[in-house]
Amino acid sequence: MGSKINYVADFEKSVLVNNFEKRGWTQSAADEYWNFYWASVTTVRQIFNIETGYRLNDDQVINHYPNHHELTRKDTMLRNLKRYRKELEKEGSVFAEKDDNGKYVYLDFIPTTFLLPGDYNLFVEEFRKNPSSPWIMKPSARAQGVGIFLINRLSQIKKWSRDGKSLSLGHHSSKDSYVISKYIENPLLIGGKKFDLRMYVLVTSYKPLKCYMYKLGFCRFCTVKYNADVNELDNMFVHLTNVSVQKHGDEYNSTHGGKWTIHNLRIYLEGTRGKEVTDKLFDDINWLTVHSLKAVQGVITNDRHCFECYGYDIIIDDDLKPWLIEVNASPSLSATTSADRIMKFSLINDIINIVMPPGELPDIRCERKPTKDELGHFELLYDEELANQDANSTDSKGVIKGKAGAARGGKEQKFRATWK
Repeated sequence: MGSKINYVADFEKSVLVNNFEKRGWTQSAADEYWNFYWASVTTVRQIFNIETGYRLNDDQVINHYPNHHELTRKDTMLRNLKRYRKELEKEGSVFAEKDDNGKYVYLDFIPTTFLLPGDYNLFVEEFRKNPSSPWIMKPSARAQGVGIFLINRLSQIKKWSRDGKSLSLGHHSSKDSYVISKYIENPLLIGGKKFDLRMYVLVTSYKPLKCYMYKLGFCRFCTVKYNADVNELDNMFVHLTNVSVQKHGDEYNSTHGGKWTIHNLRIYLEGTRGKEVTDKLFDDINWLTVHSLKAVQGVITNDRHCFECYGYDIIIDDDLKPWLIEVNASPSLSATTSADRIMKFSLINDIINIVMPPGELPDIRCERKPTKDELGHFELLYDEELANQDANSTDSKGVIKGKAGAARGGKEQKFRATWK
């Protein structure tokens, strides 16, 4: 007979609660003792606040790392990725190789982006190279499409600043920082509509890095056909794929929620573009995921009580190149359709099976090695320990495919992954 497991959840979502109840877990109040906590980022900040003096025991597990924001805030993610690339350059890593135009050959997976107000002058310099190109502005710490807008003239930023949306762009004291990114003008369209991918990535350890990719991600479609016309820059139903935005559109279909499974996307792409380039696309997505995690590995506080399920938002352009747009700390667990509910219930079920021993209290002193059945729809994406063990092996199973093939045999050979 298993031990009694107490859980706390800051979200009363059926996909969470039904998973806890089916395991016979007992709900506790936040101020009572718990073994498993699905917490909000605010709660996690309080729990790990030095001033509270809260100490977690060996039988307690929680769903965020203390400073997850190093990856999940748009500004800190950008800083960490830029620092990571510079560090690899200094090391002489083959992964930091640049082409004749000064672009990274292997690590060019985020659009050209600046932080405002700090990088305003650098942004202006870049903007003037292609004066009519659109850029997209986003608040650094907001989600669900809140506060996002597109511009294609410098005067629009100045007007926005004057209207009181931000403090002066001339200095660094802005309370609400923004990121501004070159807008991807050639998105891959299906049925004439823009879409992005939501991929779920589970991290169970940063040191050593161990992460899993969920196979049942989905595409989120805009409800209105894509139109690059400057007159449509204000139409968020054309440009933003967030369900929180699209569900308010007249064309929104509540039956399928404007979503497609990754499996359907793969079949479509194999049929229209071919299997080889489709395989390369998904290999590139795996690649950018691992390196985005590597970029924050040195700054994330690795705590054995913690795991994290990130929501990766990726846009594919017409050349089948994936671009990392942002990483969400608390991807929505609201179900917009029945298929959505089934998928998210399965997601939580598989996460629990990986991070919790079946029917037993967690024990962070023991390393969890999930079985194939416990992985469910997750695949091991990268295991740094396994990669290091395999560094001198010729077994190709351990090598990051695709782009990393260029690095085989070099000193970066230790960068390995275990996806199939």
